Amino acid sequence: MAVRAVVIEADGGSRGNPGPAGYGAVVRDPETGEVLAERSAGIGTATNNVAEYRGLIAGLEAAAELGAAEVEARMDSKLVVEQMCGRWQIKHPGLRPLAAQAAGLVGRFTAVRFTWIPRERNKHADALANAAMDAAAGRAPTAAAPRAAQPPREVAGPDSAARAAAREVAARAATAKATGTDPATTPASWEPRPTEEGTRLILVRHGETDRTVQKQYSGRGDVPLTARGRAQARATAARVAALAPSVAAVVSSPLSRCTATARAVAALVGNPPVRTDDDLIECDFGVWEGRTFAEVRDGWAGELDAWLASTRVAPPAGESFAEVAERTGRAVDRLRSAYPGETVVVVSHVSPIKLVLRDALAAGDAFLHRLYLDTAGVSVLDLYPDGGVAVRSVNDTAHLTDL
Repeated sequence: MAVRAVVIEADGGSRGNPGPAGYGAVVRDPETGEVLAERSAGIGTATNNVAEYRGLIAGLEAAAELGAAEVEARMDSKLVVEQMCGRWQIKHPGLRPLAAQAAGLVGRFTAVRFTWIPRERNKHADALANAAMDAAAGRAPTAAAPRAAQPPREVAGPDSAARAAAREVAARAATAKATGTDPATTPASWEPRPTEEGTRLILVRHGETDRTVQKQYSGRGDVPLTARGRAQARATAARVAALAPSVAAVVSSPLSRCTATARAVAALVGNPPVRTDDDLIECDFGVWEGRTFAEVRDGWAGELDAWLASTRVAPPAGESFAEVAERTGRAVDRLRSAYPGETVVVVSHVSPIKLVLRDALAAGDAFLHRLYLDTAGVSVLDLYPDGGVAVRSVNDTAHLTDL
C-alpha cells in the first residue's frame, strides 16, 4: 500500500577505504518509526563515499517502490548530504554518476529533504552496512567498525528552494486534477471545439543573440539581439500577423532580446501595448551564465549530470526547471483567465516555452531534452475553459528560410 511520507536512514562503508564495501538503508514511517523496508548489499571493493551513495540510492529506490511522495533522507555522511543539497561540488569523478543517479530518483518524489545526523542516530543502517562489509570481506559479522566522528550538528534541515518549488508544482497539479483543468486528466475527445471559445497562445522565442550563436548558457543576462536577430524578429512578426490578424495582447519576458522581438510583432498586429511579465523570464543558470556547454562539462561535470537527470536540481547558485515550470504555469493561467476566446502573443525564451509545451502535451521531463526550439521559432496552442488543450504547431520556422 502506498505511503505519503517516509524517512530513509542510509549508510555505507568499506574495510580499508578502498576495501571490501557494503551499504545499508532503512525506510521508516515518520510517525511511528515502524520499519517499512530494509536494503543492504556488499559491493566488492570501493570507498566509503561510493558505498554511502549506494546506500542512499537503495533507500530512495525502496521509498519509490513503496509509493512515497515525500522523503526525508538522513545520513551521517556530511559529504553526501552537502553534495545532494548542491552546496559542495562533486569533484571525484567516481561519485558523479552516483550523484546523478540519486538526483534522478529524487525527481520521482514531490519533496525530498536531506538531513545530516550523528552516527549514533544512524545505528540501524550502520549495522546493515557493516554486515554487508563483513560479507564482502568473507568473514563472520562483527560489531560496527569505528569510523571518523562527524560534527555534532545538523547541516541540511530545510528543503532547498528547488524542492520547495517542486512541492508547489505538485500542489498545483493536484488542484488541476481536482477541478478538472489538468490536460492529462481531461476526458479525451475527438469532438472539435470552436477556436473562439478558447484562448490561443502564439509562443515566440526571441531572435538570435551572440550567446545563442556561441551556444552559451543565456539566462538572466540582458544580451541584445544581433543584426540577424532583428531581421528574424521582423520575419516572425509577419508570420504572426498571417496567423492572427487580431491580437488582444503581446506579453513578453522583461529582457531586451524578448521585448525587442515583441515590439516588432506588435507593430504588425495592430500595435497592442507590449506588456512584460517577470514569470516569463529565462531560467537563472547561476554560475553557468555565459559559459559554453563544454566549459560547464569541464568545470561542473557532476552538477551537470545531476541537473540533466532531474528538473528539481538547480545549477550552482541558479534555478531549477521545476521552479521555472511553476512560474510559467502561473503566467499561462493568468492569460487563460484574462483573455477568454482571444489570441495572445507570448514572447519568451527556450526554457519557459519548452516547459509550457511539455505541460500542454502532458509529456514527461525527457521531452525537454528532445525538443529543439530555434531562435524566432513559433508554436501555437489553444487552451479551453474545460481544461482541454490543442497544440497546433511547434517550432514553425518557415518564415526564417531566407535569413
